[in-house]
Amino acid sequence: MSHDVTATPVGQRAARVDPPGDRPMRLVVLVSGAGTNLQALLDAGSDPSHGARVVAVGADRNGIQGLERARSQGIPTFVRRVGDSVDRRTWDLELSADIATHEPDLVVSAGFLKLLGPAVLARFPHRVVNTHPALLPSFPGLHGPADALAHGVKVSGATLFVVDAGVDTGQIVAQRAVDVRDDDDVASLHERIKVSEREMLVDAVGRMARGGWSITDRKVTIGTDRKVTIGTDRQVAIGTDRKVAIGTGRKVTSA
Repeated sequence: MSHDVTATPVGQRAARVDPPGDRPMRLVVLVSGAGTNLQALLDAGSDPSHGARVVAVGADRNGIQGLERARSQGIPTFVRRVGDSVDRRTWDLELSADIATHEPDLVVSAGFLKLLGPAVLARFPHRVVNTHPALLPSFPGLHGPADALAHGVKVSGATLFVVDAGVDTGQIVAQRAVDVRDDDDVASLHERIKVSEREMLVDAVGRMARGGWSITDRKVTIGTDRKVTIGTDRQVAIGTDRKVAIGTGRKVTSA
């Protein structure tokens, strides 16, 4: 079965990805470890109103919990180890083919400890996202929470961004702030960031699935979906320019 979600160029430095319409957005998630972000997406996808569904999970190593999380729910998995390929370029080509087999609308790097190369990025332009445990563009790289503490910042957080050829340099999709406490060490700060990171990832991927997204220069804009699920089975249809207050003061706006 062919799926037709693609990034449509709308100018020299702009692109748009439309939502898949009457089906869930197909996610391929890449992992290297425990897969807690993957689990958050699996849990969210069990509710059809979220709009996104994990269809496959890939890894760069065997024997990790992330793969077991997928297999326990009957989700296809694949492993593509760098050491099994003749070189890094070949690994990138092989990984892109592995991913494409599952026809994803969006590829989510969720704790995947390998840089994705040009073959993957060219095959899925503007459709690969990654999380980072700091408020980019500050503190990119492998030691975001440690670097934030070393610089004495008062606020750190998590970032979801579109993957490009650099290291944590792509356009920012979403961010969540996390206060730095006076008694924080790297472990305690990172653990609180992980909680916010999972919430941010589930929220942003759901909104991308329901409304699509556009990219203009450095700016990512997520489209507005017109239905919001409240609780387990109630829906509110939101008309143009109206605001609905739900529960404790939350507002939802439809453009």
